[in-house]
Amino acid sequence: MMCAAHAGPGTLVIDHARSPGEKIRISGGGRCNFTNLGTAPENFLSDNPHFCKSALARYTPGDFIALVDRHAIAWHEKTRGQLFCDGRATRIVAMLRHEMERAGATLWLQTAVAGLSGGADGFALAVDREGARIELTCSNLVLATGGRSIPKMGATGFAHDAARRFGLNVTQTRPALVPFTFPEGRFAALAGVSLPVRLKNARASFDEALLFTHRGLSGPAVLQLSSYWREGETIVADLIPGIALLDSLRKRRRRQGGRDLKTELARHLPARLVEHLAGEIPMSGRLADQSDAGLRTLCERLANWRLTPSGSEGWRTAEVTLGGIDTAGLSSRTMEAGSVPGLFVIGEAVDVTGWLGGYNFQWAWASGVAAGSAIAARR
Repeated sequence: MMCAAHAGPGTLVIDHARSPGEKIRISGGGRCNFTNLGTAPENFLSDNPHFCKSALARYTPGDFIALVDRHAIAWHEKTRGQLFCDGRATRIVAMLRHEMERAGATLWLQTAVAGLSGGADGFALAVDREGARIELTCSNLVLATGGRSIPKMGATGFAHDAARRFGLNVTQTRPALVPFTFPEGRFAALAGVSLPVRLKNARASFDEALLFTHRGLSGPAVLQLSSYWREGETIVADLIPGIALLDSLRKRRRRQGGRDLKTELARHLPARLVEHLAGEIPMSGRLADQSDAGLRTLCERLANWRLTPSGSEGWRTAEVTLGGIDTAGLSSRTMEAGSVPGLFVIGEAVDVTGWLGGYNFQWAWASGVAAGSAIAARR
């Protein structure tokens, strides 16, 4: 939709869904985390970390905010530069549809692509719409169908398959921004417990909230780290980031030595988590019974809780697809395929994946504008 709004008259958007922008509608708890004020190339993963710079520099969060403001959509900042609608996310979808229509673009919903071919002389598509097979031709074709994340919403690997048919390379893809799973029942007693942590592996570290679930671990910290995690790797959770716990325990020991150690720890950590950790980290007895060495070891264990996920929840709940159409075959300025003139790839279909927090939407807007503007300039 963003691309079509900039490509202009004669642009046709083909969507197999019943409604446009479903990922927009469900994002941010229905309020759409539509961008992030801190958007920078460092917030994205790609085999070529420089590829995203051009599009992001030419269409910034400020540009999208100005568009939102023109449509009188109220918004607010939550944390870490994340911007949300005050009202429903459907306002963003309506805004994009209005921009498309104003530009003279057309949207066909519930339309499936049955055939696709092309080359130097343009592209031919066969689509099924309202019970009929329709043949279409075009000089510019944009692949904007995303990746495989959230298949229940109709997500498929269509863009990747189409790119391969045109001779483009596709990097390895995997679910990203996805919860971790653990052996059944591992954290069942902690389901619903949440706390701020520093979660890390050898490649990344995030200070965010962690949430225990019946299946394993979720929450922003987990979703962020999942993009950097590989099967079989151990992750490390600092359960007391920014807390001088050792000093606090020593002071309490002097003043209230008869206090139970677990009771004292529950002042800093959720009580259910303390009970769970007591099964693997010694923490019995009164504060007065604890030596300095024992308290230091306890704090070190809490700051370095090592966990090995058995896997992730996969495409079913992944918010985005990591990897995608190789940027080596695309222009970073126009998003056009170098080997197939007139073929463009934008958004999640490309090997550019953002962090949690509005970054992936900003990449969608920026890459869409880049391709749409390039197409408009040829007319």
